[in-house]
Amino acid sequence: MYPAYGNNNGNNTTVNTTVTFSRYPLSLSSGTTTKPPSLSSLQHSSSSGPATPSPFTSNAGENSIPSLITTTTTTTTTNTNSSTGQHYDRQYSYAQRSRQASSPHHHARTAALVARNTLTSNPITLAHPSTASTNDLKHRPSNSKSAAAAATAGAGTNTTESAWSILDMGGVGLNHLTPVLTTDYLFLTVLYINHNNLTTLPASLCKLTQLTILDASSNRLSTLPAELGLLVQLKELLLFDNQLTTLPTELGTLYQLETLGLEGNPLSSDMLRVLLEEGSAAVIVNLRENAEVGMPPPQREMVRVLTDDEEERGGGDEKDKKEDSIEKLSVLCYNVLCQKLATNQAYGYTPSWALGWDYRKELVMTEILRWNSDVICLQEIEMSQFEDFFRDRFQEAGGYESIFFPKSRAKTMTDDERRSVDGCAIFYKASRYKLLAHHLLEYSQTVLQRSDLKESEDTFNRVMVKDNVAIMILLQDIKTGSRVLVANSHIHWDPQYADVKLVQVGILLEEIERFTEKHRGHDKDEDAASTSKKTSIPTVICGDFNSQPDSGVYELLAKGSIKKNHPDFDNHVYGNYTSKGIKHNLTPLKSAYASIGELPFTNYTPRFKGVLDYIWHTADTLETVSVLGPIDQDYLDKVVGFPNPHFPSDHIAIAAQLRFKKNNKKHPTIRNTIFSQKHHHTYTNNKK
Repeated sequence: MYPAYGNNNGNNTTVNTTVTFSRYPLSLSSGTTTKPPSLSSLQHSSSSGPATPSPFTSNAGENSIPSLITTTTTTTTTNTNSSTGQHYDRQYSYAQRSRQASSPHHHARTAALVARNTLTSNPITLAHPSTASTNDLKHRPSNSKSAAAAATAGAGTNTTESAWSILDMGGVGLNHLTPVLTTDYLFLTVLYINHNNLTTLPASLCKLTQLTILDASSNRLSTLPAELGLLVQLKELLLFDNQLTTLPTELGTLYQLETLGLEGNPLSSDMLRVLLEEGSAAVIVNLRENAEVGMPPPQREMVRVLTDDEEERGGGDEKDKKEDSIEKLSVLCYNVLCQKLATNQAYGYTPSWALGWDYRKELVMTEILRWNSDVICLQEIEMSQFEDFFRDRFQEAGGYESIFFPKSRAKTMTDDERRSVDGCAIFYKASRYKLLAHHLLEYSQTVLQRSDLKESEDTFNRVMVKDNVAIMILLQDIKTGSRVLVANSHIHWDPQYADVKLVQVGILLEEIERFTEKHRGHDKDEDAASTSKKTSIPTVICGDFNSQPDSGVYELLAKGSIKKNHPDFDNHVYGNYTSKGIKHNLTPLKSAYASIGELPFTNYTPRFKGVLDYIWHTADTLETVSVLGPIDQDYLDKVVGFPNPHFPSDHIAIAAQLRFKKNNKKHPTIRNTIFSQKHHHTYTNNKK
């Protein structure tokens, strides 16, 4: 059951209008077969002064609009309201242009004419563009996390200069669109199908995900497929002079749409008035805020990785099998999306009410508690959210104790300011584990403890200014005495700082080794001949690493080392890291999801879909039994990205059940000490 959301009031919408819309569904029917007043008559009926004839019905004259290739447009209007006039002029000019483009292939012919008249025109070779997908982290979306994100994104980005991406099928009398259009022409960015005889548009148009302009004006369309809402790259959707009486609320996800051409359709006067007074953005916002929430996807399931035969072979006799069933550890990792980043500017496709913390926090708790994990590692938790909500709720709901540290910047802020700083938190079941030790890692400070890194300008200019943190805890099973080390971190996100990510993960692995060495001892049951060898501590490393499986970070974790000249360093200098390479002694580390080839994604937005979050474990002491599976594909085919009313973050939770290997059942005696960092406060669920 998902929490209810409030009505569409001024607090939940970003555009205020005087028009009231119903929520389920948004009805735009005029209730009559008579066409409502044009935009111009709506405008003048609400203003003082004598009425002026509608420009939509006047003959072309001094106010006629040039073709689309003209760079400037001059219009005349008697309206004195600048805001209303701006939206009115845009509808007017676009409608006039559309009506003048009725000849066959008007736009293509116009472009050819311009090319012939250009003195310095270059020859154009019509070649089918490459549709290869780049979709790497360098194309991660620009959002509030940084204004420096890459501007290009998405699959099938065309980088061939001479490749064409505009198709004009206007004015040729089409009755239907060929299916080939949505199979062989996925590279299109502009599609003209105006002035035809189309009565419907195929839902498969949603496959043309790179479209920025779609002109379907002057057809016979009475309905639109809801799937058009998946074309989130659209800047212009022109539907002039059709027979539309309603718009699907799914179009509310077209958050980048600048022009929605609706003049000439028998829509309600309310809708046309919003379009005139507030513009296309207001229509889209109203559609989005009033959209009905669809059915959630089927619940994700745990996917078994370790077969029954393998688990049985690892158990030995019946007594060992019973013991093995106890010696399992379930871990969940989740970036819950910091509330200060959950804005309409960053996630314009999400209803504002679904971005509110009061709504999202309940979904977060539902998703996490559903899996009843022994250990929970969360990232992007604000200090206020931890202190006011998560700490007590987890303790009440599952008996979890916790530890939290904010990012380093919190030290320089006032008490009120630091409450909005996010950080990392680890929750563990107090009924099963007790905390032996913990450690805070501040990357910006720890990097200065290495003399070779202190000598690098890149260290000061690129690493020190990133205040990410990591938390390490050492837990002991109350019943079995087994120890496990759990680390949780949020690595810097920006794709332009792949070198910083490598440095941070290199430091993280070194600190885990140092933390392990500090707290492990020799097993007293070992004989004298083997006392020189210390028993390994099972280790789990969780986090949002902001790195895909083809990155240097993944290679370092999985293979145990990385070369000094790895491309991710990008000619930056970081002491021994770039003169000798990076190597860690936790080898072998294994991703819990490696057995299934990782998930299709852990971060899902319109401009980026990929794996960024991982659960790593030492393969010589732990093995994966099962992992939390992917989200239903049929559901994904109908949504543009997360967060949405069903998923409260742009990330999804990942989880794994791990089993202690039999040959590592004995663990060293570890000093039961808890040490804290100087000048830092440890936030636990024990109120003071």
